[in-house]
Amino acid sequence: MYILETITMREFKKHLRETKTIVFPFGTIEEHGSHLPLNTDSFIIQEALKSAAQKKKFFLAPVLMYGVCTTTKDHPGTISIKPETLRRFAHDLITDAYKKGLRNFLLVSGHGGSLHMSALKETAEVLIEVLNDVKIAVFSPYDLLWKELSEIADTPNDSHAGELETSMMLFLSRDLVKGRAPEEYPHIPKPFVVKNKTRYWKGGVWGNPGKASVKKGEKAMRLITGKIMEVIDMIEGKSLSA
Repeated sequence: MYILETITMREFKKHLRETKTIVFPFGTIEEHGSHLPLNTDSFIIQEALKSAAQKKKFFLAPVLMYGVCTTTKDHPGTISIKPETLRRFAHDLITDAYKKGLRNFLLVSGHGGSLHMSALKETAEVLIEVLNDVKIAVFSPYDLLWKELSEIADTPNDSHAGELETSMMLFLSRDLVKGRAPEEYPHIPKPFVVKNKTRYWKGGVWGNPGKASVKKGEKAMRLITGKIMEVIDMIEGKSLSA
């Protein structure tokens, strides 16, 4: 595995002859109910990428464990950054990695927040215009696999810290799951932007963690790892330009 923080500069140079692809994972330090750790988004995406790295040759960078969290920003434990901070960070990562010879960039996020994903996509839109001979993919596996993951869950509209995330954490590290938070669905009045979101979403859960299982978690992780490898195959294939 070409895990960036564990290889030497000599190994980096050698591996660069075999692949020009690097994956930058993005997660959060964000509340996930009373039963899941604050690094749930980071942990899940990191483990999925490690599984993919056992089967494919690509550089895997360390996960950025801070992201843009809007709906949960008032909950205990969440530490959020601004969209412009994330844009600047992603911009610098890609441009410097480009100078080192990398050409295929995957920004893979374990957090699917709208402003978070928009910041990453905006950065890619800017850089794809100014860097020569690059391909950039920006995605959250949850967005690409919404239908397939929904079929695993018994809970309609399962989402944050609910059935699937709890299932994946049970599969990956049962010791990190502290019981089960109550079933909950937020009641934030749409389309308004409101302060003090904990008034409308006290427990920080969207779904029913009580329906989680190791088996469901294994299925979900297999889907996510498979989708990541599929995107890597695409970005390393023929040109995506029209």
